[in-house]
Formats: sequence, structure tokens, C-alpha cells
Amino acid sequence: MSADRLTVLAHELRSPVAALAAIAEAFPGSDAAQRQRLLELARAASRNVQRLVLDASVASVRLRPLDPGGVARDAAEAAALAGAPVRADVAAGLPFVNGDPERLRQALDNLIGNAVGHSPAGAEILVTARAEAGRVLLAVADRGEGIPEDGLARVFEPGVRLTGERPGSGLGLAIVRAIAVAHGGAVKVESAPGQGATFTLVLPACAEQA
Repeated sequence: MSADRLTVLAHELRSPVAALAAIAEAFPGSDAAQRQRLLELARAASRNVQRLVLDASVASVRLRPLDPGGVARDAAEAAALAGAPVRADVAAGLPFVNGDPERLRQALDNLIGNAVGHSPAGAEILVTARAEAGRVLLAVADRGEGIPEDGLARVFEPGVRLTGERPGSGLGLAIVRAIAVAHGGAVKVESAPGQGATFTLVLPACAEQA
């Protein structure tokens, strides 16, 4: 495996491994219903780890009709279990998208991790899923310091970090963009200094249901 692929793998394994650790910690004190949900989240995290190990190329997708709201809820719930102040708001009756569940979860995990890293301690991060004009929009909004106008065009470039105050590789948002493009979609950002940031995956809806 090349050094570049190893770097991506090391970066991307952090979220599912953290989710598995949080699930293991929460499991002993949970009731039967909670344990069932924790097992579902653990299975999803395990699939993500397996996929990353076997296929680190984020442009490699296995598309099928899926419920994007479920992916958004799972990502938010796993992050909350790991201690992040994340909440999901999923619109009812969302159309399905032709997507790869592991890759979309990977993209959302990166957006949530980016939001956590740029938000004040305890500030809520909101994950939303809604439909608009034949598309599904999966968004992650934070209340952080925001992005200056001259950084908006560069933020998705590999290796670009707009601040040296926090650790990071500058890979996360570039990976999100690659995953969005592989799904025939896009990712956009809305932000201003002091106003937080909202990153949105824009995915084409599909008529077929899973």
C-alpha cells in the first residue's frame, strides 16, 4: 500500500474506531432496547472499518438505493455516543438516493469531525437531512469561528488547512468532495467569519426504493 493510501486509511479509521470504543463503554449500562440500537451502530462501524481496510480509495463506490436519513441519524448518534454535542434533524418522507452507505457515512463522519474541531466546547452541531428539487441535502452545521471569504474556494483542496491552531492533515474535506463527486453529487459550504459553517452534501434523489 502506498504512503498516500496509508495516510488516508489512518485518517479515516479514527471515526469508526472511536464509535466502537464509545459503544463498548455504553453497552454494559444499557437496557435491552438501547443494546439493540448499540449493536446496530456497532455493526455499521465494523462494516466501515472493513471497507476502509479492504478498499481505501474513496472514489470506489458500490451504489444501491438507500435511505439517506438513516445514514444521517447513525452518524449523529455515533458521534454523540463518543461525547460530541451532535443532534440529528431528519425530514420525514425523504426520497432515497443511489448511494454507498459506507462512503456516505465516511463523508458525514468527516464533516462532523471537522465541525467538532472548529466549534467551542459544548456548542451544538446539527446534522440535517432534507429534500429539495429532486435532490437530497445532508448538512452539518457548526457554531465555530467560520471561514473567511478567501478560504471558501480552497477549503476542499487536499492538504489545505486554514489555521495552524489545531492538529489535522487537511484531508477530511477533500475526501468528502471526492465521495460526493463519486455519487454524482457535490459538496458546498456556507460560512462567514464568526458565523459558523454549514457543509452540505448534495445528492441526486432516485425513484427506486430499497
